[in-house]
Amino acid sequence: MSTNKLRVITDFEKLPIEIQERIKLTYPEGFSRFLIEFKNKNNETVSALPFETDDKYYMVRMSVRKAIQIISDDEDYDDEGLLKEHKKDQFDEKYGDIDDIEDEEDEDYGDEPEEDDGEEEY
Repeated sequence: MSTNKLRVITDFEKLPIEIQERIKLTYPEGFSRFLIEFKNKNNETVSALPFETDDKYYMVRMSVRKAIQIISDDEDYDDEGLLKEHKKDQFDEKYGDIDDIEDEEDEDYGDEPEEDDGEEEY
C-alpha cells in the first residue's frame, strides 16, 4: 500500500458504481473471507474490505453477515456466491485486468483508520 494515497473508509452502497464493479472483479468469490479488522478512533473493532485504486486506498465497512448479504442480493453473483462469468468478462473488458486478490501477498494494515458515517480519509 502506498502511503501517499488518499485513504478512505466508507460503506459499499456509497461507493460509485465503477468502484463497486472493480471490487467485484477483484473479489469474484465474494468478500467475507477477505475482511480485515482494525480499531477505529473510538477504539471499537471494525471490519472492512480493503480495496486499492491508483489514487485511493479504500476500507469498505462491512461485517461478515453484511458481506454475505451483499453477494446474495447482487444479481451479478450466482447462487454459489461466485461472480457470473459474463459479468466477469464484462468488467474485465471495461476495467482491464485486475489481479485476483488471492494472487496478492498479504499486506500489513498497521494504521488505524478513523471512521465516521460517510466517506472520509483515515
